[in-house]
Amino acid sequence: MDMEMARQSKTGLMGRMWLRLNLVIENCWARLAAAAWSVVKVGKEDPRRAIHSLKVGLALTLVSLIYYYHPLYTNFGATAMWAVMTVVVVFEFSVGATLSKGVNRGLATLLAGALGVGAHHLACRSGKTGEPILLGFFVFLQATTSTFMRFFPRIKARYDYGMLIFILTFSLVSVSGFRDDEILELAQRRLTTIFIGGAACVIVSIFVYPVWAGQDLHNLIALNLEKLGNFLEGFGDEFFKPPMDIDAETTENKSLRGYKSILSSKSTEESLANFARWEPGHGRFRFRHPWKQYLKLGALTREYAYRIEALDGYLNRNIQVPAQVREQIEEICRDLSSEAAEGLKELSLVVRTMTRGADNIGSRLENCRNAVKDLKALLKTSLWKDTDLLAVIPVLTVSSLLIDVVKCTEKIAEAVHELSSLAKFKETDASVSPEKPLSHVGDKCEASKPAVVPTVENQCPRVVLTVHEVVPENGRLPAAPAPAPTSAPTPTLAPLNS
Repeated sequence: MDMEMARQSKTGLMGRMWLRLNLVIENCWARLAAAAWSVVKVGKEDPRRAIHSLKVGLALTLVSLIYYYHPLYTNFGATAMWAVMTVVVVFEFSVGATLSKGVNRGLATLLAGALGVGAHHLACRSGKTGEPILLGFFVFLQATTSTFMRFFPRIKARYDYGMLIFILTFSLVSVSGFRDDEILELAQRRLTTIFIGGAACVIVSIFVYPVWAGQDLHNLIALNLEKLGNFLEGFGDEFFKPPMDIDAETTENKSLRGYKSILSSKSTEESLANFARWEPGHGRFRFRHPWKQYLKLGALTREYAYRIEALDGYLNRNIQVPAQVREQIEEICRDLSSEAAEGLKELSLVVRTMTRGADNIGSRLENCRNAVKDLKALLKTSLWKDTDLLAVIPVLTVSSLLIDVVKCTEKIAEAVHELSSLAKFKETDASVSPEKPLSHVGDKCEASKPAVVPTVENQCPRVVLTVHEVVPENGRLPAAPAPAPTSAPTPTLAPLNS
C-alpha cells in the first residue's frame, strides 16, 4: 500500500513538472512570436527603417577599414576610434539630420581644436606653476559661456549638438596637452578621423536610398489637410443620422478620427523643418525652399483640428433635433461641410503635386461663403422662437463652429497660395487638350495639335446665313420655292484670308 502511494505521488510529481515545463515552453514560444510580429510590424510601418539600419552597418564597415588596413592604422593609431564613434553618433535617419550633426561636429571640432591649441600655447608661456591654473581658467570660461549660449532658442534648435561637441573637444585638447607635448599632432589626427567618419555618414546617407526630411514634411502637411477633409466629409451624415447604439457608432466612426494626430504634430513639424534647412536641393525642392511656410500651414491645420475636435464632441451623443429645425438646417450644414471638405482635399492635392491652376478651390470657397450666408440668414429668422432653446443649443453650436471652419479654410487657402508662389509650383492649364476640336480665333481657323497646313481644299470658308422670319398669312405657310435647276452654276465661296 505504501509503495503504491509512493508510486502515485511520484507519478503526480512528474505530471506536474511536465505541465510546468510545457507552460514554460509555451510562454517562451509566445514571447518569441510576439517579438517576431513586432519586428514585422515596425518594418511594415516604414520599410525605410530596415534600409537605414543597413546603411548604418555599411558606414561603420567602411570606417572600420582604418583599423583593418595596416598602413591606415599606422598613420592614425588609436585615434582611428574617433571615426567609428563619429559614425555611431552622427548617422541619423534623414539626410538633413545627418548633415546637421555632421556639420555641427566638424565645425565644432575644428574651432575647439584650434582654440584648445591656442590656449595650451598661452598656458605654456606662464611657466609650470601658472600653466595648470591658466588652463583651468580657460576650460571654466569656455564651458560656462558655451553652456549659457545653449539656452538661446535659435542656437538650441540648430547648433545645440555643435556647442556640446565644442565643450568636449576644447576640454580634451587643452587638458591632454598638459601631459602630451605633441598637442598639434593629436589635434590633427582627431580632426582628420572625425572628418573621415562624418564624410562616410554624409556620402552613404545621400547616395544610398536617401531619406529627405523636407519630403517628409511636405507629405505630412498634405496628409494633414486630407485628414481634415475626411472628417468634414463624413460629419454631416454622422451628425444628422437617426440615433442608434453608441458602441456601433464609435466603431463606424474610427475612420473620422485621423485628425487627432494633427493635434500633437508641432514638434515633428519643427524638427523636420529644421533638418530640411540643412539639405541640398533635391528633386522639386530648391536649396532655398520656403520651409517656414510649411510651419505656418502646420499651425493653421492644428488650429483647424481644434475646431474639428469641438465638432467631434457633438457626435455619438444621440442629440434629439426638433423635426422643424432639422428640415431647415440639415441641407445647409451638409452642403457647407461637404464643400469645405472638398476644398481641403483639393488644397491637399495642390500641396502634394506642387501644381496650381487646375483646381476648383475658388469655386469651392465661394460655395462655402454662400452656404454661410444662407445659414446666418436662417439663424436670424423666427424659426427658433417656438422651439425649446435647450434642445437646439447643440445645433446652434455646431452651426457656429461650421461658420468658423469656413474662415479657417480661407486662411489655409491663402497660405497654400502663398506657398505655391514662393516655391514656384508648376502651372497647369487644363483648357489645352490634344483632343480639342477646331476653334475660331479672330478671322482664322485654328485647330489643336496636330497642326493642319492650309491648302485650297482645307481652307475654312466664312459662310453667313441670314434667316428671315416667315409670317403666315391666314394661318397658312407660303409655298416652298421651286428648286433651282441642276444646270445652274454653283456660287464660289471666298476663303477667309482672301
